[in-house]
Amino acid sequence: MVIEDKLELLRTGEIGKMRRISNASNASIYCEVSSAGQTCRAIYKPIAGERPLWDFESGNLASRELAAFLVDQTLGFEIVPPTILREGPFGLGALQLWIDDAIFKPEEISVVSNPLRRIALFDVVVNNTDRKIGHLLYKGDHLWGCDHGVTFHEQFKLRTVLWQFSEFPLSDTEIQNLQYLQANLPKELPELISDAEISALITRINNLLLEKKFPLPPTDWPAIPWPPF
Repeated sequence: MVIEDKLELLRTGEIGKMRRISNASNASIYCEVSSAGQTCRAIYKPIAGERPLWDFESGNLASRELAAFLVDQTLGFEIVPPTILREGPFGLGALQLWIDDAIFKPEEISVVSNPLRRIALFDVVVNNTDRKIGHLLYKGDHLWGCDHGVTFHEQFKLRTVLWQFSEFPLSDTEIQNLQYLQANLPKELPELISDAEISALITRINNLLLEKKFPLPPTDWPAIPWPPF
């Protein structure tokens, strides 16, 4: 199925065969979504199951999952699996396509590769505060990233295991991607994150285009999430 077909199935399908993922910090429910003979597996994250976070008081984590998907689509990176917001058995929440047969490759975490570089740049843009090794899903030649609930904070709080690209100059293609995002911010963002967070997003994009390189790790707060996996 192409991405629009996957999104339509997520929007209209019946959510069933649910099983809670026990090691998740917030309610995360593995499920199947079925409609008109089509079935996919997904992860459902109801807002009602989110634990309050002192530094993410504005909005909810599910909305940030969708905002990350929309920004990713605008950049053309195809990092975030198809994601929507919809009502489910436990109320409104994020519903994201489950990547079947994906594998972890922790031994490649420090490799300088284009797929990891793409995710590293995306994380700067969305201000990802929690890019762990376990959030990187390899399927064939494609690298997916998951768990983008703690993104878009108005203060720069990038925490990631992908610092090998620090001070690398941006490529012409990356600059073009950022310029396109700069001119075409997803129109849905005001419904998903605060005005201050949108302003901060614009500032991060502008700074990347001005500096034309990846940032250095911060020195005034932890640069790597804990635990890193």
